[in-house]
Amino acid sequence: MTDERPGADREKVVSKLPQTLRQQLKVRAAELGIDIQDAVAGGVARWLELEAPLETVDTAGADNWATWLPEGMYGQLKEKATRHGLPYVQGVAQAVTLWLALHPSPRHHSPAGGEPQRKIVVNQKGGVGKTAVSAGLAQALAEEAEALTAAGMRVLVVDYDPQGHLTKQLGIPPLEMGGDSLLKHMVGEATEKISNLLVPVEGERFGGRLWVLPACADAFLLDVRLAPIRASERSLERALKPLEDDFDAVIIDGPPSLGLGVDAALYYGRRRSGERHGVSGVIIPVEAEDSSADAFEMLTGQISSLYSDFGAEVEYLGIVVNKYDARRGYVATSSLELWQGLGEPRVIGVVPDLREQREAVRVKRPLLDYAPNCKQAKVLRAIAKEIS
Repeated sequence: MTDERPGADREKVVSKLPQTLRQQLKVRAAELGIDIQDAVAGGVARWLELEAPLETVDTAGADNWATWLPEGMYGQLKEKATRHGLPYVQGVAQAVTLWLALHPSPRHHSPAGGEPQRKIVVNQKGGVGKTAVSAGLAQALAEEAEALTAAGMRVLVVDYDPQGHLTKQLGIPPLEMGGDSLLKHMVGEATEKISNLLVPVEGERFGGRLWVLPACADAFLLDVRLAPIRASERSLERALKPLEDDFDAVIIDGPPSLGLGVDAALYYGRRRSGERHGVSGVIIPVEAEDSSADAFEMLTGQISSLYSDFGAEVEYLGIVVNKYDARRGYVATSSLELWQGLGEPRVIGVVPDLREQREAVRVKRPLLDYAPNCKQAKVLRAIAKEIS
């Protein structure tokens, strides 16, 4: 990784870096055709420009590592790290992580043809936190790249639940009965463009990239209205198709049911021809308790039926164990172990049950804007990276 003849304007730097970051740096630099030492220099330069350090990077088990930086740059990094009470190793790790976030892998772009990633958050059981997971993942994907997320994607989150929890929690008025709505677009009765229904989510962290399609109470009639519609499983896809060129990711906050409306959502999230694996599909929020297992089995049965009936390949992106608190004792800890031991679909995140989410709901603000450094936000960012 070091240059035998780096030139008079560079100096050798010996520090430490976690093995995972070293591997990610090596792979990303190769993907983008950038020399590793230039990548690190770019990350340090950007880190030095920030007014405050980023959130702490886990450097446990970091190994010795060396590179070349422009003369004087490492001294500036050490000076800023000292000023903020950080170890030098932490400063280097934050700089490398920042560079990775600002230079996403070309494999993480939208699939060929401009089709967005489609993530369906669904579980028949109510109260498992589908809305919190949907909104949190959407925020993490849309967040500024320097916040170390999957990096500044244009994201649409669809409140597909007639109860409208996501819409209300973000302080957005639900769509009025009698006017245009997602349901009317699904059944072919809309009078205006569906883009007219979208509402932006405020917050500097999202930079105008995060939008909501609000709920409407007419969605309580979704299954009844879809029953006579030809190819009803394609109805959500037909409705959202005009929006797909405008977004990198579409997240569906599903209702607590397993009817025709959920069939349409699952079908929309199927893997399309030529799309890479692991970016579109189903995310299943559960709790660490027994009743979640019964609902999970019913959902997997419905997904199997979609494949049998329509040939729809719906991938499991993973399970999110939500509102976890080990202090609840054996039921919680043993249930978590069962979910983690399931194998497939795998657990992609365990979101702790902490006050910040409830507080964000109370003040009607996005969690990652209200408490960007809380444990829940960090877990949601990690999940977003995993499935984008």
